[in-house]
Amino acid sequence: MRYYTKGVCTRYIDIETDGDIITGVDFHGGCSGNTQGIAKLVKGMKIDDVINRLRGTRCGFKSTSCPDQLAQALEKIKNDGNN
Repeated sequence: MRYYTKGVCTRYIDIETDGDIITGVDFHGGCSGNTQGIAKLVKGMKIDDVINRLRGTRCGFKSTSCPDQLAQALEKIKNDGNN
């Protein structure tokens, strides 16, 4: 699934899942080292666990962040039944 972000440097996030497990995440744009690290950390995790850990993370004075946008994307996958 491709999720177009809002309010962050990353333009969009490509997410692959198998059931409720994240099998791949690719951030396009943003802070490369940080987003690569997040992608590696969440691979193999359950969607709900990632949402619970990352939801609400802020970047400086912004109301969101790349991790928060990933959590929002995963919530969309979960709610839309796209996994």
